[in-house]
Amino acid sequence: MSWFGSAHASEQPQTVEEPSLLERYSSSAQDLILKGFELIGINYRFGGTNPDTGLDCSGFVQIVFKEAIGVLLPRSAREQSEVGAVIDRHELKAGDLVFFNTMRRAFSHVGIYLGDNRFLHAPRTGAEIRVEDMRQSYWMQRYNGARRLLAR
Repeated sequence: MSWFGSAHASEQPQTVEEPSLLERYSSSAQDLILKGFELIGINYRFGGTNPDTGLDCSGFVQIVFKEAIGVLLPRSAREQSEVGAVIDRHELKAGDLVFFNTMRRAFSHVGIYLGDNRFLHAPRTGAEIRVEDMRQSYWMQRYNGARRLLAR
């Protein structure tokens, strides 16, 4: 008898479904990521704090945290780096802030960690808000650290 014939008609093979990308995150992290995704494609603008006219990196993070979960963050990446708990790179979870030295000074750039070595940010003049891979040599060489603002 083949193994196909041994199951009764009422028995369905059990499929184990992997949780979706969004299901892996806490609801606060989900809210942050969904809000961040809504802003993908918005132009970078130095000093920008308005999605209609453009956002810089810290303006992007500030708006996402305020609109998604009601958390008011300081204005600059440097000031944002002083908020929350310091965490090691191997402890990163979705919703954590990641910081980089992109202007020859520590904590001059900020983004929101998504998981799987990816982060969401407003990169630079002439570019749009987008997802990047932290394993790219540019980001690896400039990584400054991370902060966790969400309770787990």
